Amino acid sequence: MTSRSQILHAARRLIDQDGWERLTIRRLAAELGIGATTMYHHVRDKEDLLFLLIREYADQIPHPDLPDVPRDRIVVAMTAVHDALAAWPWATEVVSADGFLVRLGEKALWLAETIIAGAVAHGCSPEQAFYVFRSVWYYTVGEILVRSHSARRSTKEPSAGGLADILDASKVPLLAALSEQPELTTQDHYREGLEAFVDGLLAQIVGPGR
Repeated sequence: MTSRSQILHAARRLIDQDGWERLTIRRLAAELGIGATTMYHHVRDKEDLLFLLIREYADQIPHPDLPDVPRDRIVVAMTAVHDALAAWPWATEVVSADGFLVRLGEKALWLAETIIAGAVAHGCSPEQAFYVFRSVWYYTVGEILVRSHSARRSTKEPSAGGLADILDASKVPLLAALSEQPELTTQDHYREGLEAFVDGLLAQIVGPGR
């Protein structure tokens, strides 16, 4: 008998090898030495399989220690989400569509609830708090996907020259000067950006100095 844990372990191995886009139920079944029909007794389709993988992974995310200040709770909880997904960037692509939360289990729901509750405690209405959560979620997903795609592209398509060889300093002097510092694109300022974003959202909704 093939267990669900065996299926998920084999699926993770194939994803690590070739990416989640190339994973198919038929290929996974062949990897396990069973028929595709048998696989469908365990998972409905590829999307169901991917969410099972992500839910299992999300269940392993530890609860962060939450500070007393509501604004800080938002930042800490969202950073925990970011750090978990950054370690498994393919999962970010799968969950990038709205409506994914209900399929990810209690741990992911707890983190989302913590962020929304932090915004409510700061003075937002529940609807405004959801806007805060959705906004920081979009920021986080975008940051992870850009870094992941950039890293993947740089390994597959090494550039023959940098931006400094392309930009015309007479037309875009600031960009041309900055292009001579390629390390700027690799610096990780997620936490600082998140804090500034959260502060801006809360100030816009509730007002400064709350």
